[in-house]
Amino acid sequence: MSWDDYFADDAEGAEAEKRGRNRSLTVGWTVRWPGVGDTIWAPPKTFTRSDAKAASAKSIQACPAAIDFDRRHFVVPCPVDLELAFTRNAQGQLQLTDANGEQSAMRPQGRANLFQLQPPGEWRHPERPILQFTAPYVFVADQPCYVVQTAPYLHWFPTPRPGVEMGGRFPIHIWPRPLAWAFEWYDISKPLILKRGEPWFYVSFETENPSARVRLVEQEMTKDLETYLNSIIDVSNYVNKTYGLFGEAQRRRPEKLVKPKG
Repeated sequence: MSWDDYFADDAEGAEAEKRGRNRSLTVGWTVRWPGVGDTIWAPPKTFTRSDAKAASAKSIQACPAAIDFDRRHFVVPCPVDLELAFTRNAQGQLQLTDANGEQSAMRPQGRANLFQLQPPGEWRHPERPILQFTAPYVFVADQPCYVVQTAPYLHWFPTPRPGVEMGGRFPIHIWPRPLAWAFEWYDISKPLILKRGEPWFYVSFETENPSARVRLVEQEMTKDLETYLNSIIDVSNYVNKTYGLFGEAQRRRPEKLVKPKG
């Protein structure tokens, strides 16, 4: 039976335990960023709230469902300070600019390394540009586990971002590729403001046992993991529907990839 066969739609925690599934699962995280500047990528943090102490035992702060939901999210902080905006040239074509100009914290080369505006033919709507950032976080597990990437919807931003942050979901026990952060820009009259240290996106994890707790640890970039990453990274440049490659990737996968750093 393959790993994915274990993900039965009606699986419950107790049934999973009967099949030997654990109540906890270790997920390794690391950053795969070529060149210099690794220190801009901060560790993912467990989501926490700074709410005042509950005045009532019936307060939302005491709700077990809300508590369990919150603590399953990990926050990935934004790596840079950046304000982007659209202008139109003399021909009426959209141009993406750094709204801070000479006062920007980033040089043009840094911006070129960090993000790109997708070609219009790849947009979901002709008036909603899609911006894709490098987010070189790699999550890996040795047991069946999917990573789920979402917008930071549990945080409130005084100035909302002018579009929709795209989510994603894939199996990190088979396909531990680096993430990306994609933004569909709905209101191009407004700038996209990113601040270093603010929540950039969330990750959470789906395991075979729905009640399992995920232990997130910094991962050592071992030779086995590096080789395995090299075999799957950027394959989307050559083929569509990369989910069809999971079977072949699983056959090539070393038995163990997770190794906590230190």
